Parts: sequence; C-alpha cells; structure tokens
Amino acid sequence: MIQNIDLLNIDKEQGLAHNNGLTRHPKQNRGQKKILKFLIYSVIIATIVLFVFTSRIIMSEDNPIVNTFAFLSQIQHLAQTSENMLKGEESGRVNVLLLGMGGKNHDGGYLTDTIMIASIEPSTGNVALLSIPRDMIIPTESHGLRKINNINAFAEVEEADSGGKATSQALSKILDIPIDYYIRVDFNGFVQIIDELGGIDINVENTLDDPLYPIKGKEDDSDYYSRYEHLYVPKGLTHMDGELALKYARSRHGLNGEGSDFARSRRQQQILQVVKEQILNMHILFKPRMISNILSTAKENISTNLQIWEIVKLWDMIKDTDRSQIVSKVLDNSISGFLVDAISDEGAYILTPRTGSFDEIQYLVKNIFTGAPPEAKKEVTSEQPRVEIQNGTWINGLGQKTATDLEKYGFQILNVNNAGRQNYKNSIIFDLTYGEKIKSLNILKDRIGAGIYYGLPDWLMAELTEKNKNENTLVQPDFIIILGQDADATHSGLENQTE
Repeated sequence: MIQNIDLLNIDKEQGLAHNNGLTRHPKQNRGQKKILKFLIYSVIIATIVLFVFTSRIIMSEDNPIVNTFAFLSQIQHLAQTSENMLKGEESGRVNVLLLGMGGKNHDGGYLTDTIMIASIEPSTGNVALLSIPRDMIIPTESHGLRKINNINAFAEVEEADSGGKATSQALSKILDIPIDYYIRVDFNGFVQIIDELGGIDINVENTLDDPLYPIKGKEDDSDYYSRYEHLYVPKGLTHMDGELALKYARSRHGLNGEGSDFARSRRQQQILQVVKEQILNMHILFKPRMISNILSTAKENISTNLQIWEIVKLWDMIKDTDRSQIVSKVLDNSISGFLVDAISDEGAYILTPRTGSFDEIQYLVKNIFTGAPPEAKKEVTSEQPRVEIQNGTWINGLGQKTATDLEKYGFQILNVNNAGRQNYKNSIIFDLTYGEKIKSLNILKDRIGAGIYYGLPDWLMAELTEKNKNENTLVQPDFIIILGQDADATHSGLENQTE
C-alpha cells in the first residue's frame, strides 16, 4: 500500500498541448525558394514538439504582420549562421518535455494531464515520443510521493511559470536522463491553432463512443446527466475542428477500449503526426494573417524555455524525418506493460512501477532508439510470433528488459511474469509451434542463447493450466521463454548486437 499520499483533485479532464511553426513571405522573388524550404523545416520541428513555437516573440499591436516578417528574417539568418550546440546534442540525444493543461479558465487548470517526452537523435533525425500517464506516482523532494500531473500545479503555486521546469526536473531524476527543455500549452491554444489551420482530418481507427464527456461550465449542475454530452466519433476518416479534436484527445470514458489514459495517449500522438502532415500540405507561406494569428496564440497560451536559435537547431536535426523514423511508446498497465494499478490510502487510483522501482522504465527510455536489423525484423514480422516470458531468476526486471529488446524485432509479448521457481541457471525456449515459425525461433535462440524444447513438459503444463484458470488467459503463445541467470549477461548485449 502506498503511504502518505495527499493528492490534488485527480478527476479533471486531460488536455492536449501543441503549437505550430512559422513561415515567412519573402520580399524578393529570388529568395522565395529558400524561405519555402525554411518554412517546411521550421514547421516540422515546431509540430514534432507539440506544435509549439515560443511565447518570447513580441509582436507589434499596430502591425503584427509586418513585424512577423521582420522576425522571420532574423530566424532565416540564425538558420544559416548559428553554430551553438543544443543541450544533449554532443551526447547524441536532445530531450524535450511536452505538457498539456487546461489553463487558467478550467478547474484544476494547472494539472498537466498530457505528459510526453520527445527525444531527437541528432545524427539520424529519428524522433521518439514517450507518453507518460498522469496517474503515475513519482517521489518528490518537497511533497513525497505524488501523481506526476501534480508537479506543475505545486510549482505554479510557489512561483508563476515555474511548472514546466519543475516537472522536467522531476522526470529527469526518475528516468535518469537529462531533460533540458520543456514546452507547455493549454487547451485554448490547441483549439485556436487547429481552427486556424481549417481543422484536421483524422483516420479514427476505433470508434470513440463516450457517453460521459463533460460539458464545460456544467460541473456544479444539480442534474447529474446534464453535465455530460454523448461524444460519438465513428471509425473512419473524420474532419475535426479544434473543439472536436480536443474532445477526441481528452475523452476518458470511451467504450471499446478507448476509455483509458493509454488509449488517449495514442490518440494524442496520432493528432501530433496528422497536424504536422497537414501543415506541410498547406501553402502557409502566402498566408501572413494565419502566421500572425498563430503567433498571437503562441504568445498567450504557451510557456517554454526554448530560445529562438535552439528551435533553429532542432529543425535542422529533423528536417528529413518522416513517419517511419518516429518511435511511439506509451507507459501502460497492460499484461506486458511497465505499470500496475494501485489504490492509495486515501482511495485514489494510482499507477506504480511493476517492480517497485523505475529500473525497467529507465531501460526502455535509454534504449528507445536501439532497433533490430531490418532483415531480422522483416522475418519476425512475417510470422507474427506470440511470446510469453517468465523470469526464472531473482534478478528484478529481467523479464521486462528482455521483452523490451524482443519487441523491437516484432515479437508480440503476451505476458511477462515470474516462473514457478527462480533458480534457473540456463534459459529455455519452449516451442509450441513445433518448428512452424522457424525464423522467429532461430532469432530467439540467437538473441537469448537458450536451449530449445518442442512442446511442454507436464510440470509446466500444470503451472500454465492453473495460471490460465486464475487469469482467464485466452491467447496461447507460440513460444514460452524461461530466463535463467545466463540471460542477465545476454539481455544487455541484445541492443549492442542490433546496432
């Protein structure tokens, strides 16, 4: 049981934060191509990091469009001359924390219900997006164990506009990576920018049917059901204005598996990519009023510690990034996930690390750019193998670390748990396909270095029968791996063999 947790209001709806990049209309025809190229690159970086530019831009009230051109002229010069290094660039990874919150006009407006880390690999332009659920608890210096979405609110009470920095420092400590930059956007900024772009087209992969979407301003209505509307977004391509896109991103009570924070995080990552692509397809270069309006929105609704020259460096790093180079991960409480449900002493729903420590999550974060050889991944993907992993040692987190490595090859991890005993010296692979998925089997053997057995021995069959009865497991794995002590040395070498 988690002790001494005094949580803030945790039932507020989640916001999706994002902003947009800028473009410039050249005054001389000969410069149009260069400016257009700059537009595309700057939009990529702005949208990748939750479409945020900067609130440090000061625009003239009298003539914002003319001042926008002057500002963009300075940016173009910086793009060509800046030689400064971003924090993290020298070590090969730049991390940016993306935060979304309701804002001052919403109840619990400083609870950061959208939390995402965008990591950029300078040498390749690869991008990784890691969504962190708001109910995950972390240790803090001043307030003990707290939900991660409380950190921004606590900091804002003590000092205005300090929440982004406080949250990035807290996450940096538990993930054991430097997070030097943050961007925070409120709901109003998201809605206004989507509307300014004329809306977005979203391919809804799973019908969103939420009968309890809260209506703003009706929180204290005496008629319980009048507080809610029935949000229904059918499967298929849907055009969304800012309000609908916000509802799609925030919905928390959807049926068909769409009611979790984890499903919501995936929808948010989907919106992030769609907005980027839509902006690139628009002729924003010739729409100075749109540029001016987006700048005004950024000024009012965005907080960031990114400097102008740093944004210039960021777009240069990812100027050739496409969707295939974006890795998306969500920390969740699935069978093979990193988190588990819990209830605090105060009765609040919380998420805690499966093993009691953040070691497994740190391993995922630090190795998120490590991939599998393309040919090996292609072979595994073609066979669609399902794997169950059992930790047969006392080495904490060994099973999940192995799962993290194997997922990069395309193995579907059905379950990660402890074996019936923890004194295995050597790892074992039980092949329940009897050689039908030989390519995947060979890759497992090569990566883990385990012995292979076809079928199941009686003792393991008995264990699985009892476990399936208790857990109601319906899907049979193709391979069952029991990790021995030799896997402790092997798993750490998996990513080294895949570079």
